[in-house]
Amino acid sequence: MGFGLAGSTVALSIDQAIDYAPPKPSLKDRFAHLTDIAHEIDWVPDLGTQIGSFTWVRGLATLSLLCGAAIALSPGFKALPGSVPAPLSGDVWEESRAQSIAPLAWGSDTGRRMAANDLVVSLNTTPERPTIEMTATLGQGDGFARVLERNGVGASEARKVASMVSGVTSLSDIQPGTVMSLTLGERPSRDVARPLEYLAFRANFGMKLAFSRSGGALQMQRIPVAIDRTPLRLQGRIGDSLYRSARAAGVPAKAVEAYIHAIASKDLLNTAQSDARYDIIVEHARAETGETQVGKLLYAGLIAGNRQARLLQWTIGGRTEWYEASGVGQKRGGMTQPVRGARMSSGFGMRFHPILGYSRFHRGVDFAAVHGTPIVAVTDGVVAMAGRNGGNGNYVRLSHSGTLGSSYSHMSRIVVAPGARVVQGQVLGYVGSTGLSTGPHLHFEVYRNGAAVNPRTVNFESRSLLSGAELASFRSRLNAMLSIPVAGAQQASVVPASAGSQRLSR
Repeated sequence: MGFGLAGSTVALSIDQAIDYAPPKPSLKDRFAHLTDIAHEIDWVPDLGTQIGSFTWVRGLATLSLLCGAAIALSPGFKALPGSVPAPLSGDVWEESRAQSIAPLAWGSDTGRRMAANDLVVSLNTTPERPTIEMTATLGQGDGFARVLERNGVGASEARKVASMVSGVTSLSDIQPGTVMSLTLGERPSRDVARPLEYLAFRANFGMKLAFSRSGGALQMQRIPVAIDRTPLRLQGRIGDSLYRSARAAGVPAKAVEAYIHAIASKDLLNTAQSDARYDIIVEHARAETGETQVGKLLYAGLIAGNRQARLLQWTIGGRTEWYEASGVGQKRGGMTQPVRGARMSSGFGMRFHPILGYSRFHRGVDFAAVHGTPIVAVTDGVVAMAGRNGGNGNYVRLSHSGTLGSSYSHMSRIVVAPGARVVQGQVLGYVGSTGLSTGPHLHFEVYRNGAAVNPRTVNFESRSLLSGAELASFRSRLNAMLSIPVAGAQQASVVPASAGSQRLSR
């Protein structure tokens, strides 16, 4: 201990002060110590690493010791006593070998057949099945005879079957995707095609055809399919979208488009509320086998509050259009250009005549066009004159409804005859330069009460009216349509067409 700035140090050794001797470890402790050391040693190291090191030598010693122990403890390799079968020879060996599996080095030709004996007959060719049953499908743009040939029918027989089918129905009526059931018979040799024993398919919506061989010749049998052609009537609310509502009810897209086009002339469609109801009747055919076909629009109706529109397609005078229940047809307004895409080279009024050399009144308008361009009727009418007409050259004049008329001059060729009824857009002839003309063009005139007027100031607007027996037939057809029940839930009924009412019956 030290005190202050100076001091001394004292050390005390305990081992010198007390005489102590540690106890000797017991045998059990020594064994436990050796066991711990043995557990820490890796007796089986990886001999692929640390080659030549002490650890590797120790592992090699362990391996040698284990191998030596296995050899020392082995019972030996002496053969066990037992019965040995006699070796096979002759036919017995061949039969046994045929049922075994030979290695690839020997050709691997065993294990697949029995050895030949007196009951086995060698065949030169593989035997064929006596008949083959299959199905074939007619693809888009495929040929009927080609389908049969691809499935094993001979070319001549396929053409014969196609000829027999075409005598009953057009081959183009057979829809793509039609499935044919075929049965091919046994052929006399491999050099010829198998004969057609049976063929059945759906020729069209209302008929099946079946072919079978009888007495060496194919016989065709027609199998009619019963068809219910009652039109389909659908009603529903317009909602947010007439198109989506009608499509959701099952009306085909083309029929919905035709309905919108037909009803568009009525003010009801533009002012109809979401609770307005459409009434649509379309062609519908249902086969007894379950298939259905939906055709064109037949009737278009719209019910909005206490007002309604009822339109039915009717054909009269070669023209088909939508007529109201009262027998009034659709309004046809305006006129088409007589030479489509041509420019007007001369207008109506006074002008200097290029051939006569002086000014005179131009009673029509001229359209410059290439020689041979089609000339069409601006609206419906009847051919009052068609032929040569002085300075007008080849000339056609039409009479329209009321007091209106039109004429077409300087044609190269005329394709209509006097008295013929023409419709808007029908070709009357072709642009030329006949008569007093300096080049190919059309001189077009319009008449009111026989006097020429400016064609640009005339609007050909007309409506067809049904009367007499035609009107009675039309109303009878309309009432028959309205008597068709609505598919699904019951809807509000409409009054007969003959009543002429614009109210719903409750």
